Amino acid sequence: MGYGPDEVYTRWSQRSLAQWKEFFARTRQVLLFHETGVLWLAGQDGSRVKRTIETLRRCGVAFEELNRAELEERYPQIGLDGITKGLLEPHSGVLMARRAVSAVVGDAVGGGVEYRVAKIREPQETGAISSVSTATGERIEATEFVFACGAWLGKIFPDMLGTRIFPSRQEVFFFGVPAGDTRFAPPALPTWLFQEDEIYGMPDLEGRGLKIAVDHHGERVDPDTQSRLASAEGAEEARHFVEQRFPGLRGAPIVETRVCQYENTWNGDFLIDRHPEMENVWFVGGGSGHGFKHGPAVGEYVTARIVDGVEGEKRFSLMGKATVQNRAVF
Repeated sequence: MGYGPDEVYTRWSQRSLAQWKEFFARTRQVLLFHETGVLWLAGQDGSRVKRTIETLRRCGVAFEELNRAELEERYPQIGLDGITKGLLEPHSGVLMARRAVSAVVGDAVGGGVEYRVAKIREPQETGAISSVSTATGERIEATEFVFACGAWLGKIFPDMLGTRIFPSRQEVFFFGVPAGDTRFAPPALPTWLFQEDEIYGMPDLEGRGLKIAVDHHGERVDPDTQSRLASAEGAEEARHFVEQRFPGLRGAPIVETRVCQYENTWNGDFLIDRHPEMENVWFVGGGSGHGFKHGPAVGEYVTARIVDGVEGEKRFSLMGKATVQNRAVF
């Protein structure tokens, strides 16, 4: 492609959002994309925002730069202690992941795709394989096999990926908004991200409350056995953040929690590559919290590699994946 890492992901985001919108329109799915805008907030170290501005400009993405005075005037409900600048992407927003995935599955089944739920065992052969086995002994035959298993990818291929995929626990909290208070819903409040805090969230959508999540990677976990209940420590951290950054919600109740799972590579880049010993087996992973939104573009990329033999990006290769975490891609 000839682009830097930030540009590749930005262009994929642009391409994917266009395809998501086309899909929602074609299938008459409503309210699966909310154009809330996305607001980056930076303190003295505005390096990531600066790089983002440069990338957005090269990719032709609309944005506004906001100084401290402009932020105070436009977003009085945000506590801006230590914040010096902001970057607003007005046409970005929130995809409703659970319902969108369900819609994709339903559309695919309607188009003739066979959808199965099964636990797949690691293939034991080398070279080209003709089938994979499930935990119940069933055999599934195909010409090409793509394993896009999220946090389970390292467990299905423990020898190859067990030390290269890092599943982590990520806690999410929703704070109740006072009845009739529109300051924390769009258009008054966009989706937001505090760069130095590495905490992001979304405005009150569909009455669920203000969403808060920590972007730095949590503890490494086993996706089959970890607790999916949020911790008291995580809740306390989220409450402290709300008091600091959204003082109008001081004392607001936590009305919903989630424990999500990231699955990262060592530096945050995707893993999209062929199995080195099974020529018709492909890995698609390392999506962190971003794989879903990039789904349409990733699907095009994987299809081009398998069907058309297009050469892959080196940054997505298996050989480039180290076994010690050193996050560089956000």
